[in-house]
Amino acid sequence: MTQLPLLTLYTRVGCHLCEQAQEHLARLEFRVQLLDVDSRPEWRQRYGHDVPVLALEDRVLARGVLSPARLSMIKLQLLRGAAPPSTHHPSGT
Repeated sequence: MTQLPLLTLYTRVGCHLCEQAQEHLARLEFRVQLLDVDSRPEWRQRYGHDVPVLALEDRVLARGVLSPARLSMIKLQLLRGAAPPSTHHPSGT
């Protein structure tokens, strides 16, 4: 079976959406490193208003509500070797 790549989840302390995303990612057996968006100014500037943010290297895969259905689609695409479409932010970031 193809191993999932290591993803990054940008989170924030006290963020209920971040906590939900962590639970869903764990249940779906994603490989994830957690990074506190407030620990570095560049992360806070880039992702601070959008947490949680799920990324593959520098590519954003999803922002905001990370439902099990949405994460399952991302997992399927990753397992098939296709990069999921990146999430575009309305402000163009």
